[in-house]
Amino acid sequence: MTLPIDPSALDAADIGEKRATLEMDHEEAIEHVREVFTEAGFGVPTEFSPSELLNEKVDADRDPYYVLGACNPNMADRALDASENRIGALFPCNVVVWQEEPGVQTVYHISIMRAARLLGMAPDDDVMADIVADTGELVDEAFGNLDSVE
Repeated sequence: MTLPIDPSALDAADIGEKRATLEMDHEEAIEHVREVFTEAGFGVPTEFSPSELLNEKVDADRDPYYVLGACNPNMADRALDASENRIGALFPCNVVVWQEEPGVQTVYHISIMRAARLLGMAPDDDVMADIVADTGELVDEAFGNLDSVE
């Protein structure tokens, strides 16, 4: 199979990649990320720990790894319309928190709106460009507030 795009030609901006480091324990980081994304306008309708699941099911011995499924309902509704419902296969917009070492967590996110356009699941038009920009502003706000621990 030949990929329709060359992944090595993509940079972080193409996929809306964001990464931050938090110096706190894993559970505290999860709570902080949830709070910051909620304040930026996202809900978190789903969340789970792949590391707990894999450690239990296949004795994977994974370090703490947690997925927060963030969603802004207005953006999701707009994106479903713009993509003829196909983008829903990528929902929710995941924010991942993994432990690099005790007391150091990485927060990671990519834009499913940008990824959907690259995959041909959403149009490369002005409507989708507006959705990408609007969701990008919300994610930028959240990541900008990650370092503000109260």
